[in-house]
Amino acid sequence: MSAEDLEKYEAEMELQLYREYRDVVGIFKYVVETDRRFYLCNQVDVKARTEADDVFFEVSMTDAWVWDMYRPARFAKNVKVLTFKDVNVEELAESDLQPPED
Repeated sequence: MSAEDLEKYEAEMELQLYREYRDVVGIFKYVVETDRRFYLCNQVDVKARTEADDVFFEVSMTDAWVWDMYRPARFAKNVKVLTFKDVNVEELAESDLQPPED
């Protein structure tokens, strides 16, 4: 497979992922961003934890969709993320549920 073929494949996968996002965003209540992933979910709980003077975050999500084009199944019933990086949680407003038109 050439570099051009690989780029074309990744571009097609990214477009397919965006289309899936556009189709499912309306069924979720929250957007959660971590340093490694972007999630949509209906329930989220973030807890700051301390261990040996280090602070990390434990993020628990229910009914989640994961933005990851390499994942064969993007829907997950329960997700738990542990991270030392920032976590961003936003509640989707009704107007946010409508993705931009193509």
